[in-house]
Amino acid sequence: MDSTAKLIAVYGATGHTGRFVVQEAQRRGLPVVAVGRDAARLDEMFPSPVTRRVAALDGPASLEQAFAGCAVVINCAGPYLDTAAPVTQAALRAGCHSIDVTAEQPSAQATFADFDEPARAAGRVVIPAAGFYGGLADLLASALASAGTIAEITVAIALDHWWPTAGTRKTGERNKVPRVVVRDGRLAPLTPSAEVPDWTFSPPLGTQPMVELPFSEIITLAHHLQAGTICSLLNRSALDDVRNATTPAPAAMDDSGRSAQRFEMVVRLVQNGVTRTAGVRGQDIYAVTAPIVIEAALRLMPASYRHSGALALAEAIDPVEMLRALDGHALEVFGDALPR
Repeated sequence: MDSTAKLIAVYGATGHTGRFVVQEAQRRGLPVVAVGRDAARLDEMFPSPVTRRVAALDGPASLEQAFAGCAVVINCAGPYLDTAAPVTQAALRAGCHSIDVTAEQPSAQATFADFDEPARAAGRVVIPAAGFYGGLADLLASALASAGTIAEITVAIALDHWWPTAGTRKTGERNKVPRVVVRDGRLAPLTPSAEVPDWTFSPPLGTQPMVELPFSEIITLAHHLQAGTICSLLNRSALDDVRNATTPAPAAMDDSGRSAQRFEMVVRLVQNGVTRTAGVRGQDIYAVTAPIVIEAALRLMPASYRHSGALALAEAIDPVEMLRALDGHALEVFGDALPR
């Protein structure tokens, strides 16, 4: 990769999350390449001056060509069980760093296992699960943790509504792999408890009945933090929304295209007998992924960046620095993560 390359390629640019990522890059004045499979749709959604490139998932050469001259590829096209490997392979061949935003545990696991050595050989970083699911909890827990073993990490998420995109529904149909948590320091199959305590969030979410439902944050956290137990909780009403076939897709309610959805994520970490807690709150879990991955991409682009391999977001980038950059812009950070 040319050390002066500044282009950011967004694969799956015409999808719901991909559009937010392209718009965030534009908002910040960053040169972006919108990559997708449908030329007409790309032209309709992204008029000049956005560079548009067409590439098929089953066309390795076209993918590599679409990423040529770019510094970072951001993959926003799920299901990642199908897209992560070919997109990452093409990104590395083109000399790019690679980021994806999967919530799928098996996809994140496969990326860590399969791409660490190729990424190191290429002198590039591959970061799976860098969005709302996976990335945010990784940043929060890593900002709270000190060196050594962690007794327990609990991630609690509440959404006032979960209006699922077509991509979320497609991923749910595709991903039937059993979910895992961390018990006794190792990944283990999820055995949900019928008696998960309620969790009290900030108003207006308040006290919510919860279910144990781990996403890709289990994989990102376990990849680099030594913890005896890691579990993830989601409020029951959000799960009911996403499981209901009649729940509508998100509808834009402002000029940026965000839905009215409100979210809060809290990470509670117990280490050396001390409990520390931090969280984030904001609007629209799909839209908030865009500033997270664009902030990450910006930190990978300088020629002075020296990490390589398949890394979790908080391994590749300083978590406190990232949270400071996001605080007050994309979301609100609260609790013990940021020294005041």
